[in-house]
Amino acid sequence: MVTQPRIRFADLSLAYAGKPALKGVSFDIQPNTIHAIIGPAGSGKSTLLTCINRLSELSAHAVQGGRVELDGEDVRGQSVTELRRRVAMVLPLPVGLPMSVYDNVAFAPRMAGMPNGPELDQLVRSCLERSALWDEVCDRLDMLGTRLSGGQQQRLTLARALSTRPDVLCLDEFSIAIDPVTTMRIEAVLTELRSEMTIVLVTNLLAQARRIASRTAFLLDGSLVEENTTDVIFGGAADARTRDYVSGVFG
Repeated sequence: MVTQPRIRFADLSLAYAGKPALKGVSFDIQPNTIHAIIGPAGSGKSTLLTCINRLSELSAHAVQGGRVELDGEDVRGQSVTELRRRVAMVLPLPVGLPMSVYDNVAFAPRMAGMPNGPELDQLVRSCLERSALWDEVCDRLDMLGTRLSGGQQQRLTLARALSTRPDVLCLDEFSIAIDPVTTMRIEAVLTELRSEMTIVLVTNLLAQARRIASRTAFLLDGSLVEENTTDVIFGGAADARTRDYVSGVFG
C-alpha cells in the first residue's frame, strides 16, 4: 500500500525580485518522519520551509511556480489561518510575545476557543515539558516571556508552536541559541513527537541531521541535488557534490 505523502514539492520555484531562490525542487516528505534539509548558506533551505505555510507570500516581490501540497491539496488553495495552525514554524531566533510565559503558550489555544481551566493548564505544561523548559519556569509562569534568556525564549517559541497540536512542525535552525545539552534533550523529544506529527528540520549541524532524521535532502544554489535516506546521504550519496558537502570539503 502506497502512503500519500504529507508534503509534496512539485517543481517548486521561487524568486525574490527576479532573483531565484528555489529552482524546480521536487520531492516528497512522508507522514510521521523527521526529514532534514541541509545545504550551505543561500541554498534555499529556509525559503523551502516558508513555502509550506505560505510565509513566503509576505514578501511582495516573491513569485512562486510549481506546487506545494499538504495531504494532496495545494497549500495555496487552503485557508492561511488553518494552514498555519496545521504547519507550525520555529524560526532561528526566538520571537517571544510580550506576555507571560503561560500566556505565550496559551495564546493560540485560546484563539481557537479553548477556555481557561484544567485542560488549558495541562496543555501549557505539556508543551513546556516537551520543550525542555518546564523545570526552569514552572514557578514563574506569570513572568514576561521576553525576560527569559535567549535559549529559554527559543524553547518557549517551540512550546508555543506545539500548542496548536500541528500536523507538521517546521524547525529552522532551532538549536542556534540553545546549548548542546538542551539541544540533545529536545532532539530526544522530537524523536518521540515523530509518532504524532511530521517534522521538517533545516539544520547546518550535519551531526544533528544524521542523529535524528529519517531522510535528508541536500540543496545547493536553490536546486535539489539529492534526497534519500539519511544513511545513504551520509554514507553513500550518489552525487559527488553531496559527498563533498557531508565530508566537509566545502560549506
